[in-house]
Amino acid sequence: MQGFDADVVVVGAGPAGLMLAGELRLAGVRTVVLDLLAEPMRQSRALGFSARAIEEFDQRGLLPRFGDVQTIPFGHFGGLPIDYRVVEGGSYGARGIPQSRTEEVLAGWATELGAVIHREHEVVGLAADDDGVEVDVATPQGRKRLRARYVAGCDGARSTVRKLTGIDFPGTDPTVELWFADVTGCPLRPRFSGERVPGGMVMVLPLGPEANRVIVYERGMRRQGDGAPDFAEIAAAWKRLTGEDIGGARPLWTSFTTDSSRQAAEYRRGRVFLLGDAAHIHLPIGAQGMSAGIGDAMNLGWKLGAVLNGHAPGDLLDTYHSERHPVAAGILNNTLAQRTLYLGADDMNPMREVLTELLAYEEVQRRLVGMVTGLDIRYDVGQGDHPLAGRRLPDVELVSGSGPSGKTSAFRLLHAGRGILLDLRGDAEVRAAAEPWADRIDVVTTASRPAGALAEVEAALVRPDGHLAWIGSRGSRASGLPDALARWFGRPHGSHRPAAPAAAGARL
Repeated sequence: MQGFDADVVVVGAGPAGLMLAGELRLAGVRTVVLDLLAEPMRQSRALGFSARAIEEFDQRGLLPRFGDVQTIPFGHFGGLPIDYRVVEGGSYGARGIPQSRTEEVLAGWATELGAVIHREHEVVGLAADDDGVEVDVATPQGRKRLRARYVAGCDGARSTVRKLTGIDFPGTDPTVELWFADVTGCPLRPRFSGERVPGGMVMVLPLGPEANRVIVYERGMRRQGDGAPDFAEIAAAWKRLTGEDIGGARPLWTSFTTDSSRQAAEYRRGRVFLLGDAAHIHLPIGAQGMSAGIGDAMNLGWKLGAVLNGHAPGDLLDTYHSERHPVAAGILNNTLAQRTLYLGADDMNPMREVLTELLAYEEVQRRLVGMVTGLDIRYDVGQGDHPLAGRRLPDVELVSGSGPSGKTSAFRLLHAGRGILLDLRGDAEVRAAAEPWADRIDVVTTASRPAGALAEVEAALVRPDGHLAWIGSRGSRASGLPDALARWFGRPHGSHRPAAPAAAGARL
């Protein structure tokens, strides 16, 4: 790759950037990650991730790296309680995993695969042409310039990449502000879903045997300046709202957030992409923000890999915006609705009462749970008549006749980040239709039908991000399969399996 320092430069070593780096390396793409910070972020920040992000980590074999992942069965929508187990795989997300731990796991995975992370590297210039992108970088040793085929901006709400590319970031200005403090030395009763009190809302989330996160919202509160509030301000607000004195606690970290909700008008402009907070910001409710960034990376990584490896045409990359932009738009809508329910004054009580009555219906619960967890995401894969097309693959047990026990799971098949064709009835015609794509998808024939959602499915094509791209049902056999393979994996040009991922080899 003469003249290029990397296939992709990822700007930002947060969860979205690190997840993307790992995804790119699974595809053998030379990847460099640039981050402004001198060392990894140590604060807890986001606590846990959504049910869909749990599945996505499991699809890459990453879940065991987090240790004993406990999930939260009961959650809320705008403060109204819901049992999230009403949907298969449903939960309010992983319990109490700090963002620093998530970044540590993802950085370890990405670098093991060969991604290169450079810290104290600030992007100060960006210029794209027909063949690549020039990235100007300021480092402690001076200025340097990198050239890559693509650049991914994963650099947060104030994204330099977004600004340099000139992509609009429309949305709403903040109307409320929430303050956070992680504290020790102060026993507090948990308030998992928050508690509305006269004048605002308070929440307590246990972080371990001795630490808690306190969150406080006081109507009308505004600070002077842009920095985080100090703990004395947070403790004073807490006492005004609850009568409890937490001033003797030891603060570990303080921060704040607002309900500012914005979304990039374009997720792709030529050779530049936006992911995570660089593409969408909103009030953090239900671990949806960081989890959406993980989903962005899962969606884009394999597509960039397919294009860079010459398997797929460049217009496959347009589906990143068309698929992920509506997902974040839905998150902005539901978090703004929850803000009004959650933080509104007593004049919202009639609305709360009506929604409480509606939540007696399981279908309403399922709709809201699917919305918050991301489990109801459905992409347009061109097979809209089948109810499973475009939806996520459930983690069903598969009996394949191979391996020590002859059993595997659907998620385990996705660890390598390749496409999967599930032949669930031993159909030679289905396997023959897929043979020309053997260099980029794996065909798995099962010895028996799986239980659950795939029980009536004859065959299924699964994209590397775990979404079902084609469903073969009774009588159709391989009908439409070659078209689906060509749409998502490009035209066939051989049957050899690619070599192991190339060394990162980035020049700096």
